[in-house]
Amino acid sequence: MIDIIISVVRAAIRAGSPLLVGTLGEIYTERSGILNLGVEGVMLMGAVTAFAATQTTGSLAIGIMAAIFVGGLMGLLHGFMSITLKVNQYVAGLSLVMLGSGVSSLIGLGYIGIRGKTLKPVLFGFDILVYLFVALAMVLWFILYRTRIGIEIRSVGENPAAADAMGINVDRTRYLCTILGGALVGLAGAYLSTAYLSSWTDNMTNGRGWIILALTIFASWDPRGAILGAWIFGGVEALQYRLQPLGISPSFLGMLPFIATIIILVLSGRFSKGKRGIPEALGKPYRRGER
Repeated sequence: MIDIIISVVRAAIRAGSPLLVGTLGEIYTERSGILNLGVEGVMLMGAVTAFAATQTTGSLAIGIMAAIFVGGLMGLLHGFMSITLKVNQYVAGLSLVMLGSGVSSLIGLGYIGIRGKTLKPVLFGFDILVYLFVALAMVLWFILYRTRIGIEIRSVGENPAAADAMGINVDRTRYLCTILGGALVGLAGAYLSTAYLSSWTDNMTNGRGWIILALTIFASWDPRGAILGAWIFGGVEALQYRLQPLGISPSFLGMLPFIATIIILVLSGRFSKGKRGIPEALGKPYRRGER
């Protein structure tokens, strides 16, 4: 029995790792006041870029760095649309989903069915990125809530006009957070294709980008909360494979993560109240001189 519990916990942590790092990216993006609904598309681009670059160069490190770079570029694109052009952020994000889905499918055509390189376990059956993601969550929490940089980010997300009056460059702060968010989501996709699944299949994120958006709410826009939330969702995913031998419908099992997402969204109002609730200016473009 203990062996089964340990196995499920280990599977939950591994399955939750790409969700964790992706949620960290979205937390920083949204904390600055920018809503990026394009997580699914960015994650797909990170996954295919990492896999293709690794296959081409033979280096996992290059593949992962390439995914981070592409994710950052997509974050920059979203920032340009949302911050500079003042495009509706919902529309801008959904356009990234379509872009990422289409381009990743095209790039990935030649890689379907190929088994790729994978990160090796280093301690307790986990690869090094699992530990780095947890450490990153704590570092990002410290920056967000214990440093001047974090105060500026949260100020821009809560009241950009007041932040501007204090001498904070609103657009620059939002750009940096959106690029960082895209880079971390790209890293989430890279982990999916080079460590967790070690292969490429079309639309392999399978809705994980939308789950990351729900996890951001569940975590109350706090990097520490993202750790628990990601592992819970990872456990739901791992549970699918444990229940299959019991004869439960695969279609129902495939719905479990999304059922959990709906439950989280319904209950999220209770968790997001107070000082760490939804950023006041989230999704609202800032025009200097307007309040």
